[in-house]
Amino acid sequence: MHLEPDSTAVVVVDMQNGFCHPDGSLYAPGSEAVIEPIADLVARARDAGAWLLFTRDVHPPDQFDDAHYYDEFEQWGEHVLEGSWEAEVVDELPVDAADNVVEKHTYDAFHNTELEGWLNARGIDDLVICGTLANVCVLHTGGSAGLRDFRPIMVEDCIGAIEDDHREYALEHAAWLFGEVEPSDAIAFA
Repeated sequence: MHLEPDSTAVVVVDMQNGFCHPDGSLYAPGSEAVIEPIADLVARARDAGAWLLFTRDVHPPDQFDDAHYYDEFEQWGEHVLEGSWEAEVVDELPVDAADNVVEKHTYDAFHNTELEGWLNARGIDDLVICGTLANVCVLHTGGSAGLRDFRPIMVEDCIGAIEDDHREYALEHAAWLFGEVEPSDAIAFA
């Protein structure tokens, strides 16, 4: 799969200390396990001149105080609080000044963020999606991208999960409904 760097963005979803570091409140070994392959993918994309975008799941402590129904703290407990170490991208995936960072407050990186406008303003059509968690933020962001007529390419060996079957479900669902699934070694930026 050869992708044009100027119209392609690698979207690194929520590779944050809270999810990927053993001291994180929602640590999943499967998330930590994909740091190295994601770092390789990011390096190849950066060398080729493709766009790089990192999402950060960030919650103000009072975000869900007035919630009618949607309350992530009820589901997961308090996590990745605004300004905390947990909310930072892991050190192994350094964010360059030229990279875009999207702070999101839900599972979907397009919901109430500038992401769609940023992509459209740069003529980006293809999204190489990696990160964590497969069946939560990765799946919702990929699905939302497909509904907005972007081409979501889910990188199967660069997507973390709590359980292997969660990742398999998410990838099968993505391939069936809205995107493509490829291994990282099949993706070339040319």
